[in-house]
Amino acid sequence: MTAVVLVHPEIPHNTGAVGRTCVALDMELVLIRPYGFSLSDKQLKRAGLDYWQHVRLAEFASWEAFLSLRAPRSDQLFLFEEFGERSFYEADYPDDAFLVFGSETKGLPPEITEAQRERLFHLPMLSDKVRSLNLSNTVTAAAYQALRGRFTS
Repeated sequence: MTAVVLVHPEIPHNTGAVGRTCVALDMELVLIRPYGFSLSDKQLKRAGLDYWQHVRLAEFASWEAFLSLRAPRSDQLFLFEEFGERSFYEADYPDDAFLVFGSETKGLPPEITEAQRERLFHLPMLSDKVRSLNLSNTVTAAAYQALRGRFTS
């Protein structure tokens, strides 16, 4: 199953919206601590609406704990950063992909991106007036792209 991984998310309503997308697309949501909010936060629940109860949620204390316990293959990891060399349109997503996103203000930690340079992707933008997209919008676009084959069969 494809999963969305949020590393150190900071804004509860973004995480709530991502959880709602995960429910809609039958994806697992993986959260890597620390968070900038509590999972009982009202904004998280508001953004996730009554769907939050259906989120398949996994939490890990750190990126290292996630790697140790899940042991993802290199070809399963798709890290999204504005400076990723390849477009997310170029990726071949396996059915068990991990779509990995960093925090809203800092992105993915350098130790993660440096260790996974060949797995970095970006969402192309036509305007140079925008540095980045909202996290929940980026996750939704990437998730639909990763699952595109399931909608065309």
